[in-house]
Amino acid sequence: MTVLEFDAVTKVYSVRGAGQFRALDDVSFTLRSGQTIGLVGQSGSGKSTIAKILTQLESPTSGEVRLDGEPIPRRGKGLRAYRQQLRMVFQDPFASLNPYHSIRYAIERPLQLDGVVPKDQLDDEARRLLGRVRLDADAVIDRRPHELSGGQRQRVAIARALASRPKLLIADEPVSMLDVSIRLGVLNLLADLQREEGLGVLYITHDLATARHFSDEILVLNQGRIVEHGPADDVILRPQNAYTQELRAASPDPDRFFTHAAGTLGGQE
Repeated sequence: MTVLEFDAVTKVYSVRGAGQFRALDDVSFTLRSGQTIGLVGQSGSGKSTIAKILTQLESPTSGEVRLDGEPIPRRGKGLRAYRQQLRMVFQDPFASLNPYHSIRYAIERPLQLDGVVPKDQLDDEARRLLGRVRLDADAVIDRRPHELSGGQRQRVAIARALASRPKLLIADEPVSMLDVSIRLGVLNLLADLQREEGLGVLYITHDLATARHFSDEILVLNQGRIVEHGPADDVILRPQNAYTQELRAASPDPDRFFTHAAGTLGGQE
């Protein structure tokens, strides 16, 4: 089992003319393979800072991130090996794929860089990955991102994230920029892949309805601090913290959302 520990992490930014800003304040959680944790909070709560620290785009001011008990390397082969274990699906499917390269290139490039399969198996593996995200490989593999819908692009981005055969996946608002009618299909795909591949998934969202539906546990983040943490149903249905209660009151009814989404879902967009 792969275990990622985010231990007592604080992140402070220096803001010109405004002093210091504490984006994270003593945040701790543990993500294990086969588990989905929903990280919920409004814009500015610190969710993206957590994602940046996990992907080593930022360093914590204090605290530590560990993978299987070992601190995350900051450079060299150790950092590259860590990044092969942890991949990210970004929020914007329109910006996360290079418009000048084909879908084939987007999938085969990480396969080559990480030496996942021999060179003569790249095409077969790329097609297998596209099939795993329920896309017709023959129809999309030689097209460019602008020729695909938003939902198809996000599925390609998921396939690319899976190419290195990671153990952990960060999904940062993966459906917020997609049409409502296709969000449920992409989220169900992520849930199926999480279960079938035994992935640990950190699902970052402001949407309590989907967080409850797809997460085992939920962390509620407010102004850089975790204010509530527990099993998904307990946090959403019986929130203890006033901030969580406010989020719950402002959110659509989860059952109504999924009933509506299922009724409008069509195709594999």
